[in-house]
Amino acid sequence: MTDETGPAGDTTGEGELLVLDDLKVHFPIKRGLLLDRTVGHVYAVDGVSLRVGRGETYGLVGESGCGKTTLGRALLRLVEPTGGTITFDDTDLSSLKGEALRTMRKRMQMVFQDPLSSLDPRQSVESLLVEGMRAHGLDTDPEKTRKRLTELLSAVGLPLNSLRKYPHEFSGGQRQRIGIARALALEPDLIVADEPVSALDVSVQAQVINLLEELQQEFGLTYVVIAHDLAVVRHISDRIGVMYLGALVEESDADSLYDEPLHPYTKALLSAIPVPDPVVEDSREQILLTGDLPSPSDPPSGCRFHTRCPWRQETLCDTDRPELRDMGGGRRVACHYAEDILAGRLAPRTQSPVSPAPA
Repeated sequence: MTDETGPAGDTTGEGELLVLDDLKVHFPIKRGLLLDRTVGHVYAVDGVSLRVGRGETYGLVGESGCGKTTLGRALLRLVEPTGGTITFDDTDLSSLKGEALRTMRKRMQMVFQDPLSSLDPRQSVESLLVEGMRAHGLDTDPEKTRKRLTELLSAVGLPLNSLRKYPHEFSGGQRQRIGIARALALEPDLIVADEPVSALDVSVQAQVINLLEELQQEFGLTYVVIAHDLAVVRHISDRIGVMYLGALVEESDADSLYDEPLHPYTKALLSAIPVPDPVVEDSREQILLTGDLPSPSDPPSGCRFHTRCPWRQETLCDTDRPELRDMGGGRRVACHYAEDILAGRLAPRTQSPVSPAPA
């Protein structure tokens, strides 16, 4: 973890590798048989700005449907952004096309959520690992290629005879290791890991997380880790961004976020984490959110969380969308009343009891 952070939480000691500025990804909603009319948009990512320093692990959390995966794919240009800029190592990715974009992608790789569906079942492990190297002209010397494959398998903890096997012959944890090895094959600077351990058993999750940390120390990697498991994100991340309905609502270093969350949505997420102590679990405050997640095609006006927020105020929450503003210490929050909630000047609304259903 870095020792010094700038006003927006960016790393000042080692410089910034990735900068997103007002990134937007809007998917059109089409209707009509003969005339394909656009009748609306799905605002999957709507104005995200963040900075990731070299050698840093940035965690993205939020409930399903908040836009985490779309953001991860957009920063690699796997999904075309609607607006905003993506700057990678002082190069504007938003304007790159063709060969220039393909060359830059060599330095940016992705580990997908489902290790089985992301690996071609008809290709051996050797073919899967060599495919990316061949696409970028890195397999011209068979001896060096073989040596590189051996190094990759050793780095992810797989035996050498794995090269002749196919994905269905491995367990879930081993398939995820193959996905990590494939991402490392081109010696990238940035790896976007989309839910890298969500499909694995708890014991295997720990192995994969420890592997990611070891590889980061060995190769100087920068991670963007997308997850909904808050315990996993806390363990591996230096800084964490909390997303809700396509936008960042809070950003902080891991320890500060978990010790003292500022945004009501972050408070609700953390209150849902079970504590392995019956006394603490029974005495701590649990925040239950009312209502369902609004549709990203028709987000609420003002603060997008105000329809479910226990601290909602009618003066600003319903009408003005809060900006992600600096709170000091590298922390940012998008809430009009963050200081009042933190100081206890605002109390949450009491939840009305739910009437039992008739027999």
